[in-house]
Amino acid sequence: MVEGLGNPESFESCSHGAGRKMGRQQAQKELDLDYEINRLNEKGIIHAIRSRKDLDEATGAYKDIDVVMKNQSDLVAIKVELEPLAVVKG
Repeated sequence: MVEGLGNPESFESCSHGAGRKMGRQQAQKELDLDYEINRLNEKGIIHAIRSRKDLDEATGAYKDIDVVMKNQSDLVAIKVELEPLAVVKG
């Protein structure tokens, strides 16, 4: 959770998420299925990644949230850091 700093140069706005670093089809083709499964399993995150088609929403398809937050430190103050418990694609 963040609190906006009201920076007028950004129209008092900020990123609403990490954002994708690769498209859905690119993620399905390029991400390592076993790596993405192990990445979630090691953190104890419940997930439904079973095949390459599930990689379109995998963690590896998104930008690093820590880098994104650092890049907008003039826009928001981090108040609470959340960790996922489950990742389910509906």
